[in-house]
Amino acid sequence: MANKVNNSKKAPAAIGPYSHSIQHGNMLFVSGQLGIDPATGDLKETVREQAIQGFENFKAIIEEAGFTFSDVVKTTVFLTNMDNFAEVNEVYSQYFTDWEPARSAIAVAALPKGGLFEMEAILVRD
Repeated sequence: MANKVNNSKKAPAAIGPYSHSIQHGNMLFVSGQLGIDPATGDLKETVREQAIQGFENFKAIIEEAGFTFSDVVKTTVFLTNMDNFAEVNEVYSQYFTDWEPARSAIAVAALPKGGLFEMEAILVRD
């Protein structure tokens, strides 16, 4: 079974040598998504704006690959400040309304481009 590279034109270009996602059979592995506006290439300002834009970028990637939010089985959220955890949870719950996948939330010293939020995920489709 060959791996399939998925890059979405509706999400910002990768800022390094990686793909938006890799599909292996019925599984999709999505690279970390920052709150970068794909139209401008600029990072949104607040953690809420970054989380919303990050989720919109994530949504574009998974939909283009033929997956949905209900296919998400595991997410990892990276935050530069755990004081933003509750605010990111509010945004997170707007996207995962019927299904709550397994999740880790990790505090990191820094993210690319000065980001405050990043999320990666694993999806499995039946």
